[in-house]
Amino acid sequence: MKQKVVIKVSLNDQKSRTKAMKIAVGVDGVTQAALQQDKNQIEVTGDGMDVVLLTTLLRKCLKYAEVVSVSPVEEKKEEKKEEKKDDKKEDPPKPVWPPWTGVVPVICEYPSYPCHPYQEPSCSIM
Repeated sequence: MKQKVVIKVSLNDQKSRTKAMKIAVGVDGVTQAALQQDKNQIEVTGDGMDVVLLTTLLRKCLKYAEVVSVSPVEEKKEEKKEEKKDDKKEDPPKPVWPPWTGVVPVICEYPSYPCHPYQEPSCSIM
């Protein structure tokens, strides 16, 4: 279930804003994070994210974090968009070429010298 979480944090300088964003996007399940600087809040949207973990991590780093609200996000209606896509003519698929790396493969052949069965190996260790 997608949910939207608003957390009040102390955003005093650019360094604290950067830390807050890094922590927010680092939590599993977060799909979007936005700062509201005038209210000192961070708004995080995600699917199946742990709000308690996110708040705890923000408290450890920024010394103050308070959950303001947790609300479910309603899914946008995509039915209208799908109907419009069906009306368009579908182009034939274009061929996909692998990316050019700029390296030409080189094939090296080494000469093989046959070993005669009556010769003893030239190794003197054994």
